[in-house]
Amino acid sequence: LGLREGDVAMVHASLRAVGEVAGGPDEVHLAIKDVITPSGTMLMYASCPDHVDDVGRDGLTPEQEAEILEKLPPFDPYTARSCRDNGALVELFRTYPGSHVNNHVARFVVWGKHTDHLLSPQPWHYAFGHGSLLERFVDLDGKILLLGSDHDNVTFLHYAEHIVDIPDKRVARFQVPVLEHGRRVWKEMEEFDTSSRGVHVSWPDRFFAVIVDDYLAATTNRGGRVGNAESYVLSAPGLLVHALEAMRATARSS
Repeated sequence: LGLREGDVAMVHASLRAVGEVAGGPDEVHLAIKDVITPSGTMLMYASCPDHVDDVGRDGLTPEQEAEILEKLPPFDPYTARSCRDNGALVELFRTYPGSHVNNHVARFVVWGKHTDHLLSPQPWHYAFGHGSLLERFVDLDGKILLLGSDHDNVTFLHYAEHIVDIPDKRVARFQVPVLEHGRRVWKEMEEFDTSSRGVHVSWPDRFFAVIVDDYLAATTNRGGRVGNAESYVLSAPGLLVHALEAMRATARSS
């Protein structure tokens, strides 16, 4: 696919699409590490379990919000399970020796040479935008590895949404439970809306998949197979340029 020693690779994977692997599913992230070697870096988006960042997003009933506010324990980035929607591989990767995470609900798992740099402090608000891990990933000429994953789930494109200069971007404001001085507190957070409705009213259905597929076509990237999974390696800076133009054009046409 074009992944090489020393690469900084952000991975999205469907173990179901890859199929049965001799030695078990951990062999998938171990194989990636074998290719990029310790001179490279691997990262995945783990996020947080259900309900941790739901309060205030208008997706719950008042009764559900009240129960969550009463009962949900504080989010611990070092022990909390990865969001189940992000697939099984990220949780295997998170809990494997040598992996590290950032102290944020916008949580990434990182292994390799640039771990400390990528996990350096990022903004509490707008955690996918300027000053974020994703910005540092671009600066490192990162690559995105898709192993049978849905092209609409490329988390990196939230960085493009955060930095694109278009009017009327949606802002999401919500609360998350964190531990401060030994007590659970509900801390306000805001971001440009990363929910499925998109950051702008003009976004079409499955806009991220449209952007990724158009970029693959424009770069004549036919990918290959890893196990049974259709798989691709993309340039993060290249995808970013393509995505920003697509987002600006779509917003102008609305």
